[in-house]
Amino acid sequence: MKAIAKFAGIGLLVLQLASGVLAQTSTDSLDALGQFLKQSNSGRALFTQVVSSPARADQAPRRKTSSGTFEFQKPQQFRFAYQKPFVQTMVSDGQSLWLYDADLNQVTVRKQSQLLGQTPAAFIASSGDLKALQAEFNLKAEPDAEGLQWVNATPKQSEGALQIIRVGLKPATSATTPPVLAVLEIVDGLGQSSRLSFQNFEVNLKLPADTFQFKTPTGAQVIRP
Repeated sequence: MKAIAKFAGIGLLVLQLASGVLAQTSTDSLDALGQFLKQSNSGRALFTQVVSSPARADQAPRRKTSSGTFEFQKPQQFRFAYQKPFVQTMVSDGQSLWLYDADLNQVTVRKQSQLLGQTPAAFIASSGDLKALQAEFNLKAEPDAEGLQWVNATPKQSEGALQIIRVGLKPATSATTPPVLAVLEIVDGLGQSSRLSFQNFEVNLKLPADTFQFKTPTGAQVIRP
């Protein structure tokens, strides 16, 4: 399903720094992720997603850019609304995950419990702390880069679509302000990579109750795999 299907798994790798720098950064970046998970109960942001396909022998890597809005509320509710270049929506209501492609006028519905551990959304909407996240992912701190604190995560279920996720967080600006999610970089099993950059990230908002309720458009085909 174009950008939504590609979102489900993609990313980049970075060069490891000297062991002394890594040791210094390790506690800070994992703590930053733990603070974000624990202190951010809801949120809203704009996002830009750049998807890169693996290079072929006779072709340069292909890149596609999309953008839209993102909202989440714990436990286990989120909405990705792609606006450009195609209208597509991913909504989690806590029980089911709804994927809507406006061009195809098609809705795919799956049980949420079977998918959250295999999607980047698990970092945001599902986990209340590092311990909960570590049940689904192996976490490893990386050195600071681009002004962000980084954590590398690999899913414990090797058969899933995701291979690697890198989380970039803006450091906390005060004792009362949690770190803010800035970047998710994802690599899928086919070597396809994606970078989601978040802007104007607001946390702990009171969101309308119907934000995470999906209403099937009139005439849309509904598929339940």
